[in-house]
Amino acid sequence: MTSTDTTREEAVTNRRTRVAPRPGSAAGPRVPEQLRGRRGVRVAVYAEDLILQTGVVQQLRQRPEVELLSESEAGRAEVSLLVVDALTETVTEHLRRLRLATSGRIGLVVGHFEAGGLQTIVECGVAAVLRRSEADQDRLVHLITALANGEGVMPGDLLGELLDRIGMLQRTMLDGRGLTLSTLTAREAEMLKLVAEGFDTSEIAAKTSYSERTVKNVLHEIITRLGLRNRAHAVGYAMRRGLI
Repeated sequence: MTSTDTTREEAVTNRRTRVAPRPGSAAGPRVPEQLRGRRGVRVAVYAEDLILQTGVVQQLRQRPEVELLSESEAGRAEVSLLVVDALTETVTEHLRRLRLATSGRIGLVVGHFEAGGLQTIVECGVAAVLRRSEADQDRLVHLITALANGEGVMPGDLLGELLDRIGMLQRTMLDGRGLTLSTLTAREAEMLKLVAEGFDTSEIAAKTSYSERTVKNVLHEIITRLGLRNRAHAVGYAMRRGLI
């Protein structure tokens, strides 16, 4: 065998025995450019049983957008994800405890969900819902990143139900008093006028004979209902529309 033949044989052998790259090495899965150098969203996963939890955890463990937390670290979670079969009373209690225990946002992955439970989950602080039949890896990550960005996620049929309920709330709670979402009661208008004149909370309370707590609550209700930022914004809004 010539030296040339020996060199060729060694090259073939080297190609056959080349070691596959380890996961995470330079030749491993690529991290999207926009995610490089950015930490993942801190996520705590809860479930009714170990099988449900393991399934979701295994899907999320592969994604650089997500940082999975252990049980002892759950208090740091930006997103708490609860995975269940159905919205039962036990699940509802779990959601209420989560709302009190965490400052992060809450998502629900549920097998069977009826629109009648919508009010319950909203009251429990759930900002995103995903049906388990649709919970593939990409949709789970989309739900988590949306929650981390202050957004909400909801199936189309549930979103329609939510809008219907808001409309019904307006008709039953406001129309009975001759109001719409963009008008003010006499008490609200009076307090906003005093704000416009430069009076603070204690002075408004003294002039209207209400407690300071009531004044704060009334002004907060105006700001929240009209989707405004603060008292000054509320005064400007009311004056532009001739409400005060």
